[in-house]
Amino acid sequence: MEGNMSLSLKVWRQSDKDAAGGFEDYKLAHVSPDMSFLEMFDVLNEQLIEEGKEPVSFDHDCREGICGACSMYINGRPHGPLRGVTTCQLHMRSFKDGDTIVVEPWRASAFPVIKDLVVDRDAFDRVISAGGFVSVNTGNAQDANSLPIAKESADDAFAAAACIGCGACVAACKNASAMLFVSAKISQLALLPQGQAERSIRAEKMVAQMDAEGFGACTNTGACSAECPKEISLENIARLNREYIGAKFSSSAV
Repeated sequence: MEGNMSLSLKVWRQSDKDAAGGFEDYKLAHVSPDMSFLEMFDVLNEQLIEEGKEPVSFDHDCREGICGACSMYINGRPHGPLRGVTTCQLHMRSFKDGDTIVVEPWRASAFPVIKDLVVDRDAFDRVISAGGFVSVNTGNAQDANSLPIAKESADDAFAAAACIGCGACVAACKNASAMLFVSAKISQLALLPQGQAERSIRAEKMVAQMDAEGFGACTNTGACSAECPKEISLENIARLNREYIGAKFSSSAV
């Protein structure tokens, strides 16, 4: 069909976290530039199934850029070549006819490969469980305007809450640090009245769990924010550092 593309794919295949993985080469023809990257993978898998081969495992859910599941390393960049875009929202018009596209899973010891392009991101859930919540019983939901919040604080909290926990920050960081993710989750609560009750211990607990999961240290290179599909600001990391130092002075956590 006129306007469609032919592509060469180098896709990482790995049966489980203990197996030795490697790249396999595939050819795709008649790829519409209006397809999303995941739709292109759907076409690849249909082709593999028709050939009697095992389809490529990849993670996806909403395909609307809000769930964070579509974790693919594309041509050396998390979520591909565009800024502020998740893999599911990346369209094939971002590539050219005849291109070779290399697709890998996230590379971090804290994100072990489950199969092919799917990684285990339960480490993020455990970090949230350590302190990324408000446990105080506040009764029924309040009316929207009953808690006065400065607009600047509300805007900053909303921007931090935009983090979808995809793990691109970890994949982009040379140290596989999760500081951007953790700082976003801490910031959204530290900036709001509802988050004040546990503020003194939240940062300390979440950072301790982050370290226990095996994420690396932050060296402020900024790759995390540059590759984040929601463009979470590095200012959140600065806030996390302030929260953590404050927690060390006031925390009663064991």
